[in-house]
Amino acid sequence: MKRAAILWREHRVLLLAFVAASALALFFAARFAFYVVYWSAPEHRDQPIENWMTIGYIARSYDLPREALAEALGIGPLGSGRRPTVEQLARDRGVKPEEFRAEIDRAIARLREGGSGR
Repeated sequence: MKRAAILWREHRVLLLAFVAASALALFFAARFAFYVVYWSAPEHRDQPIENWMTIGYIARSYDLPREALAEALGIGPLGSGRRPTVEQLARDRGVKPEEFRAEIDRAIARLREGGSGR
């Protein structure tokens, strides 16, 4: 405990930087572990498409490139901050979510066959 007091008294900035860096490293390690465990589970592969899913989630579930799936669906580039759901994309197109889900299924089938997506 005496060493910690000395560190706090004499190297406060370095100690705070070390604690912050350690917390950040733990955060990213936990996030990575969650990601690996989640996507390794068989129940997250080839999931039936639902309205809450995003194109990125669907692409990951079906092991397809996100950009290729978006292109096959005629969706413009999905920027890093844009994550519309199936329901939102269907509403933007003026179709029912069920129709758009069927279109996604067809695009997935084309991409898996090695087609151009169109």
